[in-house]
Amino acid sequence: GQCLYISIIDQNAGMINDPILLKLGEDHFWLSIADSDVLLWAKGLSLGYGFDVMVDEPDVSPLAVQGPRAEMLMEKVFGPCVRNIGFFYFDTVDFKGDPLHVSRSGYSKQGGFEIYFSGFDLGSKLWDLIWDNGKKFNISAGCPNLIERIEGGLLSYGNEFTIQNNPFECNFDKFFNLDSEHNFVGKEKLKTIKQNGIKKKIKGIIFDGGPCPPCSKPFPVFSKKGIKIGQITSGIYNPRLEKNTGLSMIDNEFWEEGNYLDIETFDNKIREGIVSSIPFN
Repeated sequence: GQCLYISIIDQNAGMINDPILLKLGEDHFWLSIADSDVLLWAKGLSLGYGFDVMVDEPDVSPLAVQGPRAEMLMEKVFGPCVRNIGFFYFDTVDFKGDPLHVSRSGYSKQGGFEIYFSGFDLGSKLWDLIWDNGKKFNISAGCPNLIERIEGGLLSYGNEFTIQNNPFECNFDKFFNLDSEHNFVGKEKLKTIKQNGIKKKIKGIIFDGGPCPPCSKPFPVFSKKGIKIGQITSGIYNPRLEKNTGLSMIDNEFWEEGNYLDIETFDNKIREGIVSSIPFN
């Protein structure tokens, strides 16, 4: 009944994926993966270690209901049991005779739920039911909001980090334990990285200069002495803060909060910025 945010790494401690793990039983787990291939990695591990297992992808699809009214809508659809689901926990609910796993999770800081259902044909029926019941709550179709994602410090695989980055650089230290007896791929490499010191980390940046252009390519980030120290991989104007906000992997000499730096955007502007904690306050 519990969910965990986990890091999957290779032998060099490079990030392969950052999925949510759902524990369905003592020997039954699901991985709700991010934007990279995990199936081939799992197949490679099973072959390399000589495991007598079948590696396959289940016919399971997720549907997210997010926002400040998500709990009211989910209660209307599935009953009051959803209110008892704790943060990063899940429960099984009935949908016309089919069991659904409903977790209190999602790619949003507003709160909400993710519904995991087996069988592709259930998708349109479930969508229609939620949509019809959601009209009184002003429901709308959507996707992760870039402003809210950056403000909340929610990272995107392939943007903020790739297989070239390790969990320390992504601020994922709290999601693994190097002192446990449990062994895993990349553990020794993580110990070496920790011993040698972390070279860079993802930080928030708040910068001036009016609403920035779309960050279709990374914005270079420079120290006040003109040294390139990182790049903003996701950036956008934040109307609540009335500033531009971005996420950037910054070299360790410059990542302290409050440090001033310069950002070069694609409208040929050099904008002054400051290193911030994430989530942004």
